[in-house]
Amino acid sequence: MNDLPNLDNDCFQRPTTDSVFRAQPSTHKPRILLLYGSLRQRSFSRLVVQEAARLLEAMGAEAKIFHADGLPLPDSEDASHPKVQELRDMVTWCEGTVWCSPERHGAMTGIMKAQIDWIPLSLGAVRPTQGKTLAVMQVSGGSQSFNAVNQLRVLGRWMRMVTIPNQSSVPKAFLEFDDNDRMKPSGFYYRIVDVIEELVKFTYLTRDRSDYLTDRYSERKESAEELMARVNQRSM
Repeated sequence: MNDLPNLDNDCFQRPTTDSVFRAQPSTHKPRILLLYGSLRQRSFSRLVVQEAARLLEAMGAEAKIFHADGLPLPDSEDASHPKVQELRDMVTWCEGTVWCSPERHGAMTGIMKAQIDWIPLSLGAVRPTQGKTLAVMQVSGGSQSFNAVNQLRVLGRWMRMVTIPNQSSVPKAFLEFDDNDRMKPSGFYYRIVDVIEELVKFTYLTRDRSDYLTDRYSERKESAEELMARVNQRSM
């Protein structure tokens, strides 16, 4: 440590495999929350997350879908609004998430963004999204695009989530569903299967060690400095 004079030795930690894998694995089903970004009666982003929820349950996970009907615009109501509380309770409950948005004007929809904007980085001492897994998807009415999933990745990083490498973009989504609103077999459907499989794997891998994986030197040092300030103040 002599060549790292700016480090606080008491706050510095060397990661080890023993530390990473110390936690005993949970035995309950992985808890996955799904959000979609359209309120249309026949919403293809909703149909995609419904297919994803079926796949999650087939893979042994517990899936819940949040429906944004009645969710107010961010800051137009108090956070005590029932739909806001429902969303925040579901985010706190889950261990992983799926976000699926239509692409509108080259971006995610306002409905998708509003849901994410109602999710705070912290609720008291709890960070409801930090260290949780995230899979991103989008649907398009025209040719294939990746604008929405790229934006969702930026948001996932900002929310301190573990966004999996795989993703799904379904072009001309109106052609991919039958009259029963079930997705037809195709390469686009198989990609969704891949994404959900990868999400479940990453959730198993990270859910019991997310606290360790997101523990940071800067925050340990800040906490130590705050503690020292309180102790010194009491001794005055």
